[in-house]
Amino acid sequence: MYSDVVGVNFTYDSLNVTTFQRAVKLLFAGKAEAIHSQDRVLCSTSFEMRMPSIIRMLYYIKRPRQKVALTKKNVLIRDDHICQYCGERDRIMTVDHVIPRSRGGTSTWENLVCSCMRCNNRKNNRTPQEANLSLRRKPRQPKYIPWIQIKRNTLPDEWGKFLFLYNVSIEERIEA
Repeated sequence: MYSDVVGVNFTYDSLNVTTFQRAVKLLFAGKAEAIHSQDRVLCSTSFEMRMPSIIRMLYYIKRPRQKVALTKKNVLIRDDHICQYCGERDRIMTVDHVIPRSRGGTSTWENLVCSCMRCNNRKNNRTPQEANLSLRRKPRQPKYIPWIQIKRNTLPDEWGKFLFLYNVSIEERIEA
């Protein structure tokens, strides 16, 4: 039995993964409707309902986009784990300051790139121009990194189209 429930907005955009108890409260309050239910049935003395797996809010919830935190993991995700100097993917990756910190470079989205160890050591404490390296693309701050963090490795199949997991394996999404 899977006790978590996917919550989707009025427009069928995914909102969050919530607990079964919260989903039932929203259903009884008339704020949501069940889109998909499990085979298991929840019974009381006077009421019976199938356990929801996906609920849809009956009104639109406007959520502001959250800024993406500047972390090593997010820099690597932004650059798709590809070295921004040589284009290699299958090496050990690190984060490199384009303008070295010793020369006044800051730790910002526009100054950090994904780099393999070989290119990072070759660049050393120099700018890319001084090391005869060029960036594949200019680093910038991402607007968002689209994913919902899932607690478990096994997900119900019906969640796939609401969490956009069809093109990417579930394990890759959880590890990212």
